[in-house]
Amino acid sequence: MLGILLGSIAIVLLIATLIARIELHWWWIRSFEFPRLQIACLALITWLLAAVLLEGGSWQWVTLLASGITFLIQGYYIMPFTRLWPIQVKTAKSNDGDKTITLLIANVLTPNRQAQPLIDMIKQHQPDIILTLESDQWWQDQLDPALAKQWPNSVKIPLDNLYGMHLYSHLELTDTSVEWLIQDDIPSIHTRVTLANGDSIRLFALHPRPPAPSESEKSLWRDAELLLIGKRIHEDPQPTLVAGDLNDVAWSRTTRLFCRVGGMLDPRRGRGLFSTFHAKYPLLRWPLDHIFVTEHFTLVGMQRLKYFGSDHFPMLATFCYRPSRKNEAETPEASTEERSEASETIQEGKTEKQET
Repeated sequence: MLGILLGSIAIVLLIATLIARIELHWWWIRSFEFPRLQIACLALITWLLAAVLLEGGSWQWVTLLASGITFLIQGYYIMPFTRLWPIQVKTAKSNDGDKTITLLIANVLTPNRQAQPLIDMIKQHQPDIILTLESDQWWQDQLDPALAKQWPNSVKIPLDNLYGMHLYSHLELTDTSVEWLIQDDIPSIHTRVTLANGDSIRLFALHPRPPAPSESEKSLWRDAELLLIGKRIHEDPQPTLVAGDLNDVAWSRTTRLFCRVGGMLDPRRGRGLFSTFHAKYPLLRWPLDHIFVTEHFTLVGMQRLKYFGSDHFPMLATFCYRPSRKNEAETPEASTEERSEASETIQEGKTEKQET
């Protein structure tokens, strides 16, 4: 009986692993990309139980084989986000304040009304840029008086649909615009940021809709938004940061394609998962909040901040603008076929309407 149970678990885990490799946009398929770490841990436990508790027989070999294959496949995706992997964004050699930029990203969770803990964190860490997601008019009313003096430059999009967005900065913002890239109820912020030394860099702030039964039947529109930004970066190469709750994990097919299309680097690679969601469930966490950079930046430091009432943890990261070191990074690059795939996804996302 134990052999049948362990074998069945191993087969289910393998099926879940293989489903995630299907190249379709349906939410229930894409959802299997999220819990790779959890599936890998379950596969390892199943393998160990079969090796220790089962005494030969076909079910032991089925369990060992299925769970072993599952663990290896999941490990292939997870390993780059551990300290066992080479870092992708190089570590800064010095913390030159005039060339650094610190960003704090926080999905506040619209119904969450615990603003003061977040404000306290902001004042403690003194970031240059603060980006809040899911922030409505109530959140704006709390943040404005607390941040206006030190972070006077701002972009405010208070919405009640869980896709409100606020950007506060003590650095100068120029060429700022709000764009509705793929869906007319999902905003994004596009701006240039002038560093203390006078250099200007580009920032995109995003929060695409997630693939989930209560939100979107497909990942198509999320994928199209990410790939559209990646395509823009490729077509107009400049020192760029992309930040936000991307509603996608760092190891997903779409996020990796976005990085190749846009030539973007992930500071998580070689450093850790920094899982930001779900803040209340330690066993069900994955990295959803991201900051990607072009090869012009090195990393001073990055950390996940403490719980403040939201279902996301905030992320804090400091980068140094060092274009002289850009050749040190191995910038990902998309193939011709991948660029064609990205263009097709973008076009499909623009033309296909979401079912309501």
